[in-house]
Amino acid sequence: MKPEEIKKLLERYYNAESTEEEELILARYFREEDIPAYLLDDKEIFGYYSDSADIPEPSSDFKEKIITALDESEQAYRPVTRRKLYISLAGIAAGLLILTGSYFFFLYHTEPPDTFSDPEIAYAETMKILYDVSARLNRGTQALEPIGKMQEVTDKSLKTINKPTIIIEEKLKSFDHFRKAVEIISPANIEKSNN
Repeated sequence: MKPEEIKKLLERYYNAESTEEEELILARYFREEDIPAYLLDDKEIFGYYSDSADIPEPSSDFKEKIITALDESEQAYRPVTRRKLYISLAGIAAGLLILTGSYFFFLYHTEPPDTFSDPEIAYAETMKILYDVSARLNRGTQALEPIGKMQEVTDKSLKTINKPTIIIEEKLKSFDHFRKAVEIISPANIEKSNN
C-alpha cells in the first residue's frame, strides 16, 4: 500500500472515522519492516495496540479466585490483630501493676531513722566527711598542676613568637603613612588639584 493512502487512513483513524477493516489494514501495514521515517511514531502506536491485543481474557472463574484470595488474606490478618490485642492488654496490665506497686511503696515508705540524736556529734561527723572530700579533691587537682605549667609555657612561647610580628606591624604603619604622602604628592593628584 502506498504511503499516501496510509496517510489518508491515519487521518480517518485519528478523526475516529475509520472502520474496523481500515484499522486492520493499518495494523498489518505497521507490522512490516519497510516504513517511511515520518511514520515511525505511528508504527510504535500500532505496535503497542497489537502487543496489548495479545493479553488474554480472564478465565470464567477469575472473579471467584479473587474473592478466595481476599478471604485467605483476611484470615491471615486476623491473628495479627489478636496478637496486637494481647500486647495491648499486657501493656495495660503492666501499667496497673506499676501503679499498684507505687501506691503501696509510698504508703508504707518510712523515713530512715535518725542516726545521730546529738546535734554536736552529727556536726562533727559531717565536718569529718567534708574534710575527707576536700582532701581527695585537692589530690585530684594536684595531678593537674603539670598541665597548668604546660599552659603557662605555651602562653610565654606564643608571646615571644608574636614580638617580631608586632614590631613588623609597627614598622609597616610608618610605611603606610609614607605611601599616603606619596599619593598626595604624585603628579596625577597635582594635575587634578590644578584643574
